[in-house]
Amino acid sequence: MARYNQRQAGDPLGLFTAAAASRPEFQIGYSAGRYLLFCFMGSSAAPGWAEAMRCLTERRAVFDDRFASFFGITIDRQTDRSRATIPDMMPGIRFLIDADYSASRANGAVPVDATPDNAPAVPYRRFWMLVDPMLRVIATLPFAGPDGGAGAALDLLAAQPPLERFTGIAQQAPILYLPRVFEPALCDELIARYRQHGGVVSGFMRAVDGKTVGAHDPAFKSRRDWVIEDAPTIDMVKNRILRRVVPEIAKAHMFTATRMERYLVACYDAAENGHFAPHRDNTTPGTAHRRFAVSVNLNDDFDGGAVSFPEFGPQGYRAPKGGAVVFACALLHKVSPVTAGARYAFLPFLYDESAARVREANLHTVENAGALPEGLDPQRRIGSSGS
Repeated sequence: MARYNQRQAGDPLGLFTAAAASRPEFQIGYSAGRYLLFCFMGSSAAPGWAEAMRCLTERRAVFDDRFASFFGITIDRQTDRSRATIPDMMPGIRFLIDADYSASRANGAVPVDATPDNAPAVPYRRFWMLVDPMLRVIATLPFAGPDGGAGAALDLLAAQPPLERFTGIAQQAPILYLPRVFEPALCDELIARYRQHGGVVSGFMRAVDGKTVGAHDPAFKSRRDWVIEDAPTIDMVKNRILRRVVPEIAKAHMFTATRMERYLVACYDAAENGHFAPHRDNTTPGTAHRRFAVSVNLNDDFDGGAVSFPEFGPQGYRAPKGGAVVFACALLHKVSPVTAGARYAFLPFLYDESAARVREANLHTVENAGALPEGLDPQRRIGSSGS
């Protein structure tokens, strides 16, 4: 008997990567922070889809990529690969080609062992799925009736509360907000050192064909970084993190960090539209060891530049000068554009000995590993085990 990953209310969405018109590898996990309505449609040629699409088009105003987005999932590479039958309508309406069936398997449209080679013998389960901004299932609805169930799905979406109260209360992101991590004099010194040396364009890591590679895209991330290399300064900042951040993480999360990756000062400059789009810090093999991110603001004379966590509402967080926002690397987060001045920040990642073994095991997947920021040296510990 075929076994399905059937998602029910309260279950997490089965995460997947599929081909979108805008990019060959669209990671659905980055779309958190809004309501997502999925239709596991199978094919635009399937009975009832034309009527469902007409219903979506008539009520498309709700899909603004702020409150909600729609994703149609098709496995029909012959009919839909040209996308002439399923054109995206931006903002808010997208179609994804589930070429390897990973999206359909993860969410119960095909059996868990289905592949493009064997699935034609198994009927495709067509249904609608509404998920909340935390990517948790609100409900699944059958693809049935004259409009394929689109009307009922859209009515359910329209009945949802505002994003800031999607759980019924105002959400607080599960972060630590810590003032007085760095003294003002240390903040000023680090900014002066950054200005003395200058920053280089900062990229981000992507998984490509099993490798962790660096990438640059100013539309996704605009920032410049200066890496601290002298031992006395490294010891100063390491000491503050060890004394003022590590104990708070242990208290709140029962996790004791012993290692720190990256000793760098970052600058988000309004002149360069400094920002960082929604992302997670541990989604590639070369970054999977990261456990907690620490964002220490070194100044407060700028506008914008708040860190926010879309899965928990729109609220942004701006720590005071010398203060830190600390959060798990798995949380989706973004930095809003700096609109005036420049935001300077110290931005390390913390992990432990168990995670260090993960890093060592995955190091071979990192392209140009020798050029990565500090943290790859196994002797660079922040705990009592040595430094």
